[in-house]
Parts: sequence; C-alpha cells; structure tokens
Amino acid sequence: MSSNIQVQRICQYCGNEFTARTTVTKYCSHRCASLAHKAMKRAEKVQRSNAETKQIKNKPIEELKAKEFLTVSDVSKLVGCSRQNVYKLINTGKLKATNILIKKTIVRRCDLDKLFNEVPEIENIPEQQKQDLKEWKQAGAFDINDCYTIGEVQKKFGISQTALQKLIKRENIPKIKKGWYVYVPKPIIDKIFELNKKNLDTFFRE
Repeated sequence: MSSNIQVQRICQYCGNEFTARTTVTKYCSHRCASLAHKAMKRAEKVQRSNAETKQIKNKPIEELKAKEFLTVSDVSKLVGCSRQNVYKLINTGKLKATNILIKKTIVRRCDLDKLFNEVPEIENIPEQQKQDLKEWKQAGAFDINDCYTIGEVQKKFGISQTALQKLIKRENIPKIKKGWYVYVPKPIIDKIFELNKKNLDTFFRE
C-alpha cells in the first residue's frame, strides 16, 4: 500500500530541500544515501585509527604506571617534567630515591605517589617548621587559598616588611613557609587591620 504523505524535509547529506513520503526520510536520493553511508564508514575508520594511535602513544605511560621501581627518566615522563627537576626533588629530600649504581638512581612508585598524595611528615621538617605547623593548626589550618603571602599583605595594606613582621610577632599571627613564600591567614590579617585601622600608625612609630 503506497503512502500519499508528502512532507518537506532537508537532506542530511547535501542540505537541499526535497519532498519525502515519510517523516523519517533522511536523504533526498539513493545517491545521497549511499554517499552518506560511505562518509559514516570513513569516519568510523578514522575514529578507530585515532583510538589505536592514542593507545599506542599511551602504552609506554601505562607500562610505567605498572612498574614498582622507576628510573629518573621514568619519573620525568610520568610527571611531565625534566630530569633536572626530578633530581632537584631528590636532592631537596622531597622525593625519596636510592642509588644502586654510580649512575643508576631508582625511585619507588609508592614514594612518587606520596609526593602528590600526602602532606610531608612533620618529623621530616625542621623544628621551627614544626612550631609553625602547630600554630597553623591551632589557627584552624587555613587553606592556602585563604591566605596572603607577606608580599600581598604589604601591597594591599601599604605596610613595610619590618612593620608587618612587628605586627605578626605582636599579634601572634600564625604563619607557615611553603616553597619560597610565607603565608598568613586572610581572615586574621583582615580582622587585625580592620580593628586597628586608626591605631596602626601609632603602633608603627613605636
């Protein structure tokens, strides 16, 4: 039984408008349907090829992830940094490593994971850092995002480094050194400057 339906549709291959006999017809002709099918098959082949290429490229990394012991070159590939930076991590004690030969340094995979997943053990840092960490925890263990660097405090409140150090000491403001920077909690600093806005000049002249 033939259909008497006639609907206007847009060919999904050539983009031309045509009259179709069903509401689900996609193509205006057998030629467009055939070309669309070939294009789809071609795209599938390209997708499979790209997936295979990606798998081949990732295979070395996946193999490295499965290794229990890594060389410095292995670590640099996994982390995405230079060998020199890996040696810096080792020399500063941030990454544990073992020299099994004169030019053969080995890193355990578990030690590499600790570098990114764990906070350094408090026993492995200097005494002053231990005290700073203790004060930090007492202050509520503020996240770094909730802190100022010393330079940021100086710039925001127009205060000299000497005056700021006096303020930190006087108010017992907790601070912690991380890398090259010393951090202080934003809420505490903001509150102190708000409360002492009128008295700071007098204090700094003392």
